[in-house]
Amino acid sequence: MAEQTAGHGTVRGTTSAGFRVLWVAIRREPMIFTVSTIGSVLFGALTVADAWVLGWATDHVVLPAFKTGEIGANMLWAVLGLFVGVAILRAVGIVARRLGAGVMQYRMQAHSRRAVTRQYLRLPMSWHQKHPTGELLSNANADVEAAWGPIAPLPMAVGTIAMMVIAVVQMLLADLVLAAVGLLVFPLVILTNVVYQRLAQGWATRAQQLRAELSEIAHESFDGAMVVKTLGREPEETARFSAKAAELREANIRVGRIRAAFDPTLAALPNLAVLVVLVIGVHRVLGGQTDAGAVVTVSYLLTVVSFPIRSIGWLLGEFPRSVVGYQRVSSVLAATGSMAYGEAVVAPSSSGVRLEVDGVGFGYDADRPLLRDLTFTVEPGRTVALVGATASGKSTLTTLLTRLVDVDDGSIRVDGTDLRDLDRGALARVLGMVPQTAFLFDDTVRGNITLGADVSDEEIWAALRTAQADGFVAALPEGLDTRLGERGTSLSGGQRQRISLARALVRRPRLLLLDDATSAVDPEVEARILGALRSGDGDATLVVVAYRKATIGLADEVLFLSGGAIVDRGPHAELVARNADYARLVNAYEAEHHGEPTETDPTEQTEEVTA
Repeated sequence: MAEQTAGHGTVRGTTSAGFRVLWVAIRREPMIFTVSTIGSVLFGALTVADAWVLGWATDHVVLPAFKTGEIGANMLWAVLGLFVGVAILRAVGIVARRLGAGVMQYRMQAHSRRAVTRQYLRLPMSWHQKHPTGELLSNANADVEAAWGPIAPLPMAVGTIAMMVIAVVQMLLADLVLAAVGLLVFPLVILTNVVYQRLAQGWATRAQQLRAELSEIAHESFDGAMVVKTLGREPEETARFSAKAAELREANIRVGRIRAAFDPTLAALPNLAVLVVLVIGVHRVLGGQTDAGAVVTVSYLLTVVSFPIRSIGWLLGEFPRSVVGYQRVSSVLAATGSMAYGEAVVAPSSSGVRLEVDGVGFGYDADRPLLRDLTFTVEPGRTVALVGATASGKSTLTTLLTRLVDVDDGSIRVDGTDLRDLDRGALARVLGMVPQTAFLFDDTVRGNITLGADVSDEEIWAALRTAQADGFVAALPEGLDTRLGERGTSLSGGQRQRISLARALVRRPRLLLLDDATSAVDPEVEARILGALRSGDGDATLVVVAYRKATIGLADEVLFLSGGAIVDRGPHAELVARNADYARLVNAYEAEHHGEPTETDPTEQTEEVTA
């Protein structure tokens, strides 16, 4: 699947690339393809057999009846039996062909979507940050469907090739002259297809790209619904979406117009050939050079041949979109940047881990490093607060500690082992991360906390008590079974943060990272949360991105970051006394947020929650 198709912008390249895409599907699903093709061949052979039955009935039943004025019963039953038998077997072929084609197409789509999803999960955050979400959604949906679109007519086209070969042979046996006249349709079909591929390729490529861009605009508008509505940006967002939708509509209309001219032209060519054959055939019958049965047979076979020509045309007509979709999916599957993992694991223990950050440097842009030579150690069970102004690198450091991205310089070690040497999942087994923006799924409270893990209700309630969330959860209409809605919109910001914290705590992490994870709760609730964390079982190592003095004061050590470097460190009281910049920062935060409205204590009042 990762192989790239070639031939951009050329008819030959598009056709050959389209057949390579189909070969990928045939190799993956050979049995289904074989069954559907056999059904198609059966249908084709029996369709041709209809022509033989029709010619035989003309020579042996119809014409003698005109001469004698009588039709024998036995001959009538023979003709009826032949037509019915052929029709039944042909119906069996149709069922096998269509069922096999459908199963094959949907299986390939499912396989590709799973492959794309696995690749998304495997690729590091640095890759995702460079690709819009709407484009990724389009890769996994519209592009996958386009890539395997030709599978639907594929078995029919392959089977009807056999039908066409049989029909051509029978035409040649019936009358060489009439067959030669009728077969002149094939060069015209090839020319028509060449013109179609040349005209459709560019617009098909444009349409696929516009689908991704339109999906990105929709995703941004829906994801930022609160910003759009509060700032009254609905008309602008509607106009932005409408403009891109109009571009997509125009591209699809262009493709549709080309296809609308291609399909009837392809269907008309065999019919024109039939008319020419009938005209020439009449003259040959009158001249005694052939018989009426041969003319009927060749004429009927030309109508039969028109079906495989159309089916091949349908197949080739899907190639422009298919090749573009396959190339876009392949570009995802061929993407590099995956993280390498070792085989080391963190030795089990009931205490916190020892965290070592040694000479760490990192930058999203190689020319502008964001973090420079960070070095510090957090002993097991200790608490460190990261304090700094906006853009000082605090959240980026937590991203490195969770190994969502790798450091550019230096190393980060847990209990003496470099994060890059740990096996896949080893860090997740000892780490808990609670971001500032809590994300909740459209699931129950229990589902959002366990995320499918085997956790008892007692453990869930213990985590909720530590996160100071047990009160409002118990007051919900269905307790742990209450559905929270998309992104947990039925809860307040502080409640969402505490559910997110309970999600991390229920896994009993030995290293807990809190990226301003209690910013939406009032100081009193925050103090109870942090106090419960420090006094809880397990004594986890705790790294906190903090702004409030109450939070910072609970830390054993404070690291003051500025410009991507640690400019001072020590207990909070000492830093306030000796570092004017630090004191100005934390005092400014307290002054700015003094007297701000805080979240209502859930033990006193619970917000209404919709199930």
